[in-house]
Amino acid sequence: MRKIWLLVAGFAVLTVMGTVLAAPAGGGLTLPVGYRQWFHVNTSIVTKDSPDFAQLGGQHNIYINSVGLPALKKGGPYPDGSVFTDDIHEVSLVTGAYVEGNRKAVAVMVKNAKKYAATGGWGFQLWAGGDPTKPIVADAVTMCFSCHTMQKDHDFVFSTYLP
Repeated sequence: MRKIWLLVAGFAVLTVMGTVLAAPAGGGLTLPVGYRQWFHVNTSIVTKDSPDFAQLGGQHNIYINSVGLPALKKGGPYPDGSVFTDDIHEVSLVTGAYVEGNRKAVAVMVKNAKKYAATGGWGFQLWAGGDPTKPIVADAVTMCFSCHTMQKDHDFVFSTYLP
């Protein structure tokens, strides 16, 4: 009976943390399953007016798992096990409304202070088209963390809680 309870408890912890995961990717990170059921932090649209459009243009839907949500509400710092996802889609303007299109990529930030000490305690990965077999980030320092350093006072996180 104890073994069954431990298995159930272990699965519940993984589910609550948002770490029921798919295939491993570069840096040991994996694409979380079910992140679109996490707390939706916000949505932003990166347009052609942005210098980042070529790499990051489109609609960004930001989600956070239940581990990180209390820290988001306080403005950080985030505990280990916090996970943000950025679900990036093409976007088009149709009769005055911005409409979400095909998925371009999914980005993930995972907090683990020891494992990712060189990048402020955060691990980063981006998957082309949201495909867990197509990781893009080979060097998290230059591809991700260099931009996040400007948010050092907010535990390297751009997102804020909007009640």
